[in-house]
Amino acid sequence: MLTLQRAHELNDAAVTEEHLRIHALNVAYAMGAMAEHFGGDVEHWQAVGVLHDYDYQEWPEEHLKHTEGPLLAAGVDPEDVRAIMSHGYTICTDVEPLTDMEKSLFTVDELTGIIQACARMRPRGITDLEVKSFMKKFKDKKFAAKCDRALVLKGCEMLGMDVKDVAAICIEGMKAHAEEIGLLGTEA
Repeated sequence: MLTLQRAHELNDAAVTEEHLRIHALNVAYAMGAMAEHFGGDVEHWQAVGVLHDYDYQEWPEEHLKHTEGPLLAAGVDPEDVRAIMSHGYTICTDVEPLTDMEKSLFTVDELTGIIQACARMRPRGITDLEVKSFMKKFKDKKFAAKCDRALVLKGCEMLGMDVKDVAAICIEGMKAHAEEIGLLGTEA
């Protein structure tokens, strides 16, 4: 099984841009919270979250086309590679998310981008971000416009959950790491 340490080693070798590293951490911490919700292995789900954009920095136009082979060659379990590949379902892969881990990754990838943008606008960052405030921004399609809300909603449907419930889980998972992910806000 993929460990968090191994995921960081592999990701650090491929990803040097700070915004991509922060995104990987946002997704990892949201995935850890989703693992808790579903009774999964928190560190394992976080590890998959860390590696989800493994090839994005070098191959943004061919995302996930340069992931499977290198990760398998590096000894990453095929199930974990499949989970990573599934987050691109209908965008750049045909790997359908089937497990709770895969569905969660598909959902939180875009969702964490909106959460991050929302938190960055607040004096206290994510530390006092509530779902009600998040939902106002989620409904505003001009806010964090590059984050695909339709994908988030599709992922929530796959999970059988409401977006506000998934957002609440992810916000709490990210709050615990606010300093590390740069979301303490300007009042910190």
